Amino acid sequence: QVQLVESGGGLVQPGGSLRLSCVASGFSFATYLMSWYRRAPGKERELVASISAPGVVYKYSDSVKGRFSISRDNAKNTVYLQMNSLKPEDTAVYYCSRDDYWGQGTQVTVSS
Repeated sequence: QVQLVESGGGLVQPGGSLRLSCVASGFSFATYLMSWYRRAPGKERELVASISAPGVVYKYSDSVKGRFSISRDNAKNTVYLQMNSLKPEDTAVYYCSRDDYWGQGTQVTVSS
């Protein structure tokens, strides 16, 4: 079955960086577009970034452009989200997604 397992979240000060990872299993990872979403407290779920199967970045949310970078390693069945210059408004649970499949999420908290 499809499994997506995120890791790398945590507490970071404003201006700091984190790198999220999502390890996928149960499907042909290299043939699917993968995405990162986030849900902040009291807000709708937001698409953060997507990357195509061969590794072409498909989309970034306007709110993270220039600060976040999505990448993937098809040999490791892993998609990454490098987050730099973090802001308090980036605080959210971050989810890895493939179509209608979701991971359990990893909490990112940006606070001094």
